[in-house]
Formats: sequence, structure tokens, C-alpha cells
Amino acid sequence: MNLLEIDPAMRFVGIDPATTTGVVALDIEGNVLLQTAIRGKGPKVAGGISTPQLVSLQNQLYQLLQSGDEILKEDAAPGTQKGITTGMIHGNLRTIIHRKGLGFNLIMPNAVKKYVAVTGWTGEPGSKRRLKDKEKKEAMAEAVESHFGYTHPSNDVVDAYIIARIALNLYRMREYMPLLDTQPYQIEVIESILNKA
Repeated sequence: MNLLEIDPAMRFVGIDPATTTGVVALDIEGNVLLQTAIRGKGPKVAGGISTPQLVSLQNQLYQLLQSGDEILKEDAAPGTQKGITTGMIHGNLRTIIHRKGLGFNLIMPNAVKKYVAVTGWTGEPGSKRRLKDKEKKEAMAEAVESHFGYTHPSNDVVDAYIIARIALNLYRMREYMPLLDTQPYQIEVIESILNKA
């Protein structure tokens, strides 16, 4: 397929679901068309998300998605600490994508980190320790800036940007087009999704 045959309105959307959900859309060349963090509006509930917040989050995502979008959504991390809230958010966002008449692929959080060479660990062999929440987010932001020159104040948007890059390169690989991201670890991530599809 050559670039002239691609619908110029086609977008490659990365979604990082959480109570604050990052959404990024790129064009075929990797230019940012949309970058936002959405959060459900409504009364809060202790330790979770209320039904009005879920509905608000759904409605916001529904309005952001367009016909023909190629979507990659981060899946829930195994053993997540807030399983019920995570399950509700992920399930509801899947429903919205389906209601919009769109399909999507899933990517695990560790594969998103791998795409920008973040291991989740720091230190030398023999004295390594796992990165904590804030440290992990900082490492991801630094890796994205180093790999792509992209920055954003929201960690959710930064993660969604990586996911959108993967969606774009997944499409390019499927269509036998040159990839924009060609590190061996990036190609491994793309191929692992392609082989599941």
C-alpha cells in the first residue's frame, strides 16, 4: 500500500485507561492530532469510581473516537491493586469502542514499557530495586522524550502516546510499509501483537 491510498483522516489511537484516561491520536506520519487526559465527572466514591463518573468517562471517549480509527488499548496489569475499579473502567471503555463500531487490539503494560526500553528496575546487577510509582512514571517520560522528542505534563497522555506509536507501527507493519520505530525491542512488541491478531 502506498501513502496515497491511505485515507488522510485515518488516525492511530492509543488509550491508557484509568480513572484519568490518556488518549492520543496520530496521523500516518506520527504527527499528533489529539492528546488529552479525560476524567469522569460526578460524585466520587471512596477507593473507586462512581457510576456517573464511569458514564461521563464513556461519553467523553465516545466523542473523541472517529470512524476508521485504528485503536490500541492498554490492557489491565495482572494483579492490579484496585481490581474492581480497573475492571469497570477497562470493560466500559471496551464497550464504548464497540458501540462506536470500531475494533481494537490490546497491549500489556510491560510491553508498553519495553517499547521505550524501560525495565521497571534501577541499579546495578546484584543491587537492583524495582521502580516505585513516581519513579516509574518519570522513567517513562524520560524514555519517551529520548526516543521520540515528545513531552506532555500528564503521565497518562505520555503512556497513551507510546500506545498510539505502537498502533501506528502495527498498521504500517501489517500493510508492509516502512516502520517509524525500528529498534529490535520495538519490532518485538509490534510482532507480538500482530501474531496474536
